[in-house]
Amino acid sequence: MEKLYLDILNTIKEYDTITIFRHTNPDCDAVGSQFGLKTWILDNFPNKSVYALGFETCSQGVFPRPDEVTDDIIKKSLAIILDTSNEERVDDLRFKDATYIIKIDHHPNWDPYGNIQLVIEEAGATCEIMAYLFKAYEDYIFSIEAANYIYKGILTDTLCFKTTNTTPKTLEMATFVARTGIDIPALNRELFELSFDDYQFTTYLRSKIQVREEGLAYVILDKDDYELYHLTANRARTFVHELVNVRSFKIICLFTEQDDQPGIYDGSLRSKKETINELAREYNGGGHKHAAGVKNLTKEQVFELMDKLLILIQ
Repeated sequence: MEKLYLDILNTIKEYDTITIFRHTNPDCDAVGSQFGLKTWILDNFPNKSVYALGFETCSQGVFPRPDEVTDDIIKKSLAIILDTSNEERVDDLRFKDATYIIKIDHHPNWDPYGNIQLVIEEAGATCEIMAYLFKAYEDYIFSIEAANYIYKGILTDTLCFKTTNTTPKTLEMATFVARTGIDIPALNRELFELSFDDYQFTTYLRSKIQVREEGLAYVILDKDDYELYHLTANRARTFVHELVNVRSFKIICLFTEQDDQPGIYDGSLRSKKETINELAREYNGGGHKHAAGVKNLTKEQVFELMDKLLILIQ
């Protein structure tokens, strides 16, 4: 693994222009790893041109806006793709035109793209993997700014260290990041304090929950439901975590009608023990064993998927 870390560092050194990509509907792990890496590169190689790309923004936490670049810049760049298991989910497919491609991820490596692949499935977050790298590069600067971004990704992707892929290594990397002097209470407030609209939405979400036998719980929201609370569909689905702490719920599903396609739904799936990512792949999605997403489903497909999920827990 150390050789792979060195290969990535040497490749970063080689290129004057670096473009950093992540997945669509980005979460804190995607954007945190992206801006954490951009900051780390510029802290240590200030003469390089580094761009964090994507057309969407994260709805949780505070992050910079994505950069904008021409096709010619991407074509001459080193592209680093973070937290994205398959090529089609990258939030700017121009990465394919880059001179050289590195993939860094913690999802199952079903689509092994890129010239270099650093995929560690047992990691709790891609930001945890970034911490591995920065710790290995101990002679280089790891600033508080970069650490803030990395900590956000670790904390949120492990649901505050509650997911099944939280390991002693995860806690070790969180400690390494925290030693930079980040303000942990302030970061927690930034990430988890709710607006009044969000607070009211959590109450509404609980009122809408439906439960099928054997512990399958679900909510299906139409566009009017989440727009009433000034939320986007992507932001509304992040509230799936509000439903996971009920003891009798074994699998939890939150589906939202797409902002721009009436009658078409995306979904966030969570489970306590059952493996759900393989089934999610059959429905235009994927993810981790116990946390996955699906997209572009009709209402009929939503119920078909839930029928199959129910089989997993019977």
